[in-house]
Amino acid sequence: MAPVPSPANEGKALEVVVDGRRYARIPLKTRVVMPGDDLDAFVREYTAGAYRPGDWLFVTEKIVAISQGRSYPMAEITARPLAHTLSRYVTKTSHGIGLGIPETMEFALRECGTPRILLAAAVAAVTKRLGRKGDFYRIAGPAARGIDGPTAHTIPPYNSHVVLVPERPREVAARLKALLEGIPEVLVVDINDFGGNILGSTLSAGEERLAVRILRDNPLGQKHESTPLGIIRPV
Repeated sequence: MAPVPSPANEGKALEVVVDGRRYARIPLKTRVVMPGDDLDAFVREYTAGAYRPGDWLFVTEKIVAISQGRSYPMAEITARPLAHTLSRYVTKTSHGIGLGIPETMEFALRECGTPRILLAAAVAAVTKRLGRKGDFYRIAGPAARGIDGPTAHTIPPYNSHVVLVPERPREVAARLKALLEGIPEVLVVDINDFGGNILGSTLSAGEERLAVRILRDNPLGQKHESTPLGIIRPV
């Protein structure tokens, strides 16, 4: 039996108006994605019967990364001394852990390279004293900015994992579009309560900017909703 769209996540509306046009954001409830899952089969299963021509399918970057084997249990991560040192200087915010623990900083060093992370840390140490924020992540880049650390509200077992950004998200979007007959466009998204980015899609640059505006209030939620897929539908 085809899955049915989920009701709105707590505190989120199913519809939004952007530039005078109304769009439905339809979250699709799924089981928890596990390492080794076939992303294509997973998406095909949980979108069956849920979309129609004209829809845009958005897929959270986290399930793409997990299916690619890019999630790591905290207990299996050995952080080098440099990661311990650098993580102590990361500003903790309500956005989440970020690189504020040795385990996530360790992966920033692995993914971005030690020289780049050291440069980002050195520049940020100076500019932070001048009242400027965000230079560390601007220099370190999206691979560092997108690393997710464990939080209490994350659905298990990923409340004890570090999850990296997915590889080749634009290729993933193109592959899913070809896989799903009748779905015109696919987006791999990194959306949270503080904004978001399109990591890869089959959209034009202008359409990507529109998609960010449509999704900016995080209609999927990011706690225990288990809705890693969603549909944007003009209404």
